[in-house]
Amino acid sequence: MGAKRDFNVKVIKTEVVAASLPMQEHWLPQSNLDLLLPPMDVGVFFCYQNPIISGMPKYSFGSMVKVLKVSLAETLVSYYAFAGEFVQNLAGEPEVLCNNAGVSFTEAWADIELKEMNLYNPDESIEGKLVPKKKHGVLAVQATQLKCGGIVVACTFDHRVADAYSTDMFLVSWAEIAQSKPLSQLPSFPRSFLSPRRPSLYDPLVIDSMYIPISALKQETPAVTNIDDDDDQVISRIYYVKAEEISRLQSLANSCNNNMISTKFHRFTKLETFSAFLWKTIANGMGKNSTPNYENFRFGIVVNGRSRLSDGVEEQAKVLKGYFGNVLSIPFGEKKVEKLKEKPLSWVANAVHEFLEPAKTKEHFLGLINWVEDHRPEPALARIYATNEDALAVVVSSGQQFPVRKIEFGWGEPVFGSYHFPWEGKAGYVMPMPSPKGNGDWVVYMHMLKWQLELVEASAANVFKPLTADYLNLN
Repeated sequence: MGAKRDFNVKVIKTEVVAASLPMQEHWLPQSNLDLLLPPMDVGVFFCYQNPIISGMPKYSFGSMVKVLKVSLAETLVSYYAFAGEFVQNLAGEPEVLCNNAGVSFTEAWADIELKEMNLYNPDESIEGKLVPKKKHGVLAVQATQLKCGGIVVACTFDHRVADAYSTDMFLVSWAEIAQSKPLSQLPSFPRSFLSPRRPSLYDPLVIDSMYIPISALKQETPAVTNIDDDDDQVISRIYYVKAEEISRLQSLANSCNNNMISTKFHRFTKLETFSAFLWKTIANGMGKNSTPNYENFRFGIVVNGRSRLSDGVEEQAKVLKGYFGNVLSIPFGEKKVEKLKEKPLSWVANAVHEFLEPAKTKEHFLGLINWVEDHRPEPALARIYATNEDALAVVVSSGQQFPVRKIEFGWGEPVFGSYHFPWEGKAGYVMPMPSPKGNGDWVVYMHMLKWQLELVEASAANVFKPLTADYLNLN
């Protein structure tokens, strides 16, 4: 493994890339589910090695940038929302003005080779260097040339416009267009199937336990968003988890659960098992040494509602498969830390399963749409983010469909790709994604309190292994 070192990035130039075809200016209203997202930017990046021929990179940086810009302009014709701007309507709610204002595209140079980059610590190697800061619009792109001839392609997008599923669609389409391939999936923007029902129908006990209006938040339990203590700083790390470890944990949870007479048997998924293991691992270390001694611990999982809303209807499933926007809900459970410590993994996995199952239905998402409608225009927030002083929270957002190996612009598959979400909230954010090796391993991006990650590394080093150049087989 090569020595890791700090490096500098020099911006060569920045310009605006607009859609290659003119479009009529129009408004794209936010759906009720879009309105649940506060203003926050999310990053995603891909690292590519450049084949070396006779001691020189096969592709020049200029030729790669040209491919990226030309194909981006063509992709924005279909994904026009990414070329727009946010404005407020008369009710004070955000809407996207699709005016082809374009995307900020930055070309940069980094004085480092890919194998020297500390991908395990994205705070050092990615944040503020390779993933661009979005200054206007809803999408920004940066292409950075490396000393080895490789390239890092990164994007930052406004979460209010798109969830990860939508962004994945865009990235795959961009790569397909770059290679002159037909689009495997066209985006769709109709909001009609996310319209509220009349009369309004939802279970307030369920939805009110998951979401809270901002005004009630201020009165009920102020969110803690600023971390002042050096020991409680929020940091990012990237790990890999071997496929056999994931299978081992899943087998352990399911075999123990099968013997639990008091609990109805469920076969836990890999994501449920992983979430339970992380929940319990952090809880097990709390209160020891210098770690905080919280009483309660919230744990949530982001649910994609596209397949839930289609409910087996083929035509609706086709539309929802290509739907561009946000179709998310964040169910969560809250348990006493001491209970998480004393109970076996199967019990914790069952707790995950229990809070997750009710949100995996069409009725849940239709009810959530109605709940938002009844509270408009006041913004709302997922309750798991409204942590108070005696509770902490972690959210897992599954990236198992992250198409890392499909983001191929013509110079080979990426050797690595990851989402990057260093938000300023107190709640932790974790995204497990498939390894670019395609061997069943997971790559896990984790953005949590420093002491939480130290606990994970101290007690679960056999599961969470720091991402290295050796693992990625970087030359």
